[in-house]
Amino acid sequence: MRFKKWGFSDGFTLIEVMMSLAITASLLVTILYTLNHHLRVAERHEILTTATLLAKMKLQEMERSPSTVKGYFDDPYSGYYYETAVRRSSYPSMLEISVIVQSGKDSIRMAELISGKIN
Repeated sequence: MRFKKWGFSDGFTLIEVMMSLAITASLLVTILYTLNHHLRVAERHEILTTATLLAKMKLQEMERSPSTVKGYFDDPYSGYYYETAVRRSSYPSMLEISVIVQSGKDSIRMAELISGKIN
């Protein structure tokens, strides 16, 4: 190791290296936490979007033949549970059809009024 004229060596001291590593580590932890949080948010949005589209599909089926049914969707949506219901509405000669689609803790409920009578 060569010393300069004033007694300093070339390179960084141990404390400078340790401080730069501490700063880098804290930045990496923050970035990883933020990335993990946003991946969870994106996954939840994907589940809710899929559940919404499946609920709309079930409502369209119920418009043709209203019935109360429970069950799971076919693959690739086998993780989604649905429950349909048909009720009289407060409007004469109108029915309220509703669908609840669940996946884990998340659920979507959609309802619609159609003309008809309960048998």
